Amino acid sequence: MLNTLYKKKLDDLLALCRKNLGEFNEKLITDAFKFSLNAHRLDKRASGEPFIIHPYEVASIVASEIPLDDITVAAALLHDVVEDTKFTYEDVKAEFGETIADIVDGATKIEGMFENYEAKQVENYRKMLLSMSNDIRVILVKFADRLHNLKTLEYLNPERQVRMARETMEIYAPLAHRLGLSRVKIEFEDMAFKYLDRQFYKEISKKVIAKKRERENYIKKFIQPIKAELDKEGFKYEISGRAKHLNSIAKKMISRGKSFEEIYDLFAVRIILDTDDRNDCFTAYGIASEIYIPVPERFKDYISLPKQNGYQSIHTTLIGPEGKMVEVQIRTRDMHEVAEKGVAAHWKYKENISVNDNQMEDWISWIRDLFDSTSKESTPKQIMEGLKLNLYQDEIYVFTPKGDLKILPINSTPIDFAFDIHSEVGYKCIGAKVNGKIVPLDSKLKSGDQIEVITSKIKKPHQDWEKFAVTHKAKSDIHKYFNNERRLRIDEGRELWNKKLKKMKLTLSEDDMTKLLARLKFESLQHMYLSLAEGRLSAEELYELVKDRNKLISGEIVSPWVKPIEKAQTVKVKENEQTLFETYIKTARSTKNKIIAGGDVKDLLFSYANCCNPIPGEDIIGFISKTEGIKIHKKSCKNLSNLFLSDPQRIIDVQWPEQVEDEFFVGIKISGEDRPGMLNEITNVISVYSNTNIKSVSIASKGSLFDGTVILMVKNVTHLNELIEKIKSIDGVFEVKRFEE
Repeated sequence: MLNTLYKKKLDDLLALCRKNLGEFNEKLITDAFKFSLNAHRLDKRASGEPFIIHPYEVASIVASEIPLDDITVAAALLHDVVEDTKFTYEDVKAEFGETIADIVDGATKIEGMFENYEAKQVENYRKMLLSMSNDIRVILVKFADRLHNLKTLEYLNPERQVRMARETMEIYAPLAHRLGLSRVKIEFEDMAFKYLDRQFYKEISKKVIAKKRERENYIKKFIQPIKAELDKEGFKYEISGRAKHLNSIAKKMISRGKSFEEIYDLFAVRIILDTDDRNDCFTAYGIASEIYIPVPERFKDYISLPKQNGYQSIHTTLIGPEGKMVEVQIRTRDMHEVAEKGVAAHWKYKENISVNDNQMEDWISWIRDLFDSTSKESTPKQIMEGLKLNLYQDEIYVFTPKGDLKILPINSTPIDFAFDIHSEVGYKCIGAKVNGKIVPLDSKLKSGDQIEVITSKIKKPHQDWEKFAVTHKAKSDIHKYFNNERRLRIDEGRELWNKKLKKMKLTLSEDDMTKLLARLKFESLQHMYLSLAEGRLSAEELYELVKDRNKLISGEIVSPWVKPIEKAQTVKVKENEQTLFETYIKTARSTKNKIIAGGDVKDLLFSYANCCNPIPGEDIIGFISKTEGIKIHKKSCKNLSNLFLSDPQRIIDVQWPEQVEDEFFVGIKISGEDRPGMLNEITNVISVYSNTNIKSVSIASKGSLFDGTVILMVKNVTHLNELIEKIKSIDGVFEVKRFEE
């Protein structure tokens, strides 16, 4: 028998279910409430209140903000039972059935999985995705759980407050956005913002409250003439105004570098039409834009082209009274339901068996794709970064040559488009046409672009693609390809070495191999095998180094990696663009130019680092080496972080002199269509432009395509960039970029 307090709680919850769920099993909700009350009867929360209040509030959020069905409400009431009490999964299953038990189990597994990047969290991550793809209600119960936890965050210590707030902002809010739950997403962001930057939150909140009456009066004035015209046209509608939510205002202030008073689009008006005809939205837009001047570049039609999460609405910005900008959203009642409740609005059920419509299938497919594209070899950090990458993304709308729509993240490239079609299309991509014109593969796509992928049976992906790919799928596929290639090369190197040892009847013990790796500065056996396979070291040379055991034991062996440039002159290597480049740049380190150094550094020799090959116009920094004076690196050099960690005291500020007399060796990689006269046209464009001196050209044809490297002399980065643009304009050239080690 329930006491008066708990009977009222149950009655209130049942009332919410009647209001928002339509038909539901009242006995199921009642039994779940009583079971949870009994399981948690001895538990209390950090606030001191009985624990049952938490599952009750979570179930109330499900029933009011994201109402799906009675199963979800019951699972919300039971979501902490397995984790926090003596009752098990089997107990819940026996009492309420497998579906509810699975939702409870899935929601339990998600807890704490984003706290760190420990290896144990990877399996939790995979389980969460799998649970979500099997039943989307798992994450919805977790959303409701997180919302209530945020509302009671004040009772936790500051460290846990910040951790939970950051996790909410980084994972839960964008995931709610991807599932179309805009109201939940806004609550997540504003409550997390409150604990991540208390002072900023208080400042904005105070100003929004202070301006409330002024805002309400302004919006009333703004919507009055629109209402009059909508009434005249016979529309049934709801129109309301509001201030942008606090986190949104904060982001605008930061991104625009403006104060609160300088942010002009703080007002938002929403028009919800009671109609089944979406064309009525465009009519309403026409009415509003006749009254107030629209800002053309801020019109967005998400009705004709819905967002990936199913969101549909017209967005426009109008110049209202006093010259103030007001954002206006126009949508139908059904569109509004989807905008607010997302996946919940698409949920249909019959006798507790879920039936997914097209939008539900899209959400489930997205979750499964993310699950399938996560490499088993990925580190925990890579997996979490992949998740975030897929959550934080504005969208663009692009088309295949046949007119099929593809939705990609903003800043996507043709490589992302190719891998979105299929992994094999990505791997074999050699170029792309955007709106009928061949473009470099790192070009950023825009909404409305039509893309045709050019493929070749013999083409392989470039390692550089990972640098400009945007989608998780493209990055993951490229990463998997090169990991597999590396494994094959390691196996090839191992076979070469074992054959050599067998032929020479030499056996090396494990201790011998350990000494060998240490003497030759190899990181691991895999590193050594890879070097053998790639021709940076031959099996014959390695054998010569290790055949004398006395030298191996005494440590007389000198590592071939100590001076890579000098070694490149004697070690037999494959004739490739890397070797060619090294051959030229090793003599290009003159010190006629007086590099300007900060501090008390004087009279030291300057030379330019081979790893990044800086040229005038690029930001540079100096590293004081032990034997070669000051090495000049680009600030973007990938090796700088290691140098800084090794000895930050040896990093110094340097800059180019006003006048630079020298010319600098630079490598350019070019790929394109192998047609008659192409090589002549490329060299002619280079040599004619500013009398550029070409030192070497290396071209390799592959079927109807070519890849090449040109070594030339440039004065500065402007000279180089302008030259690259000239080469890009040649018909049939697909890609031109600077070659760097």
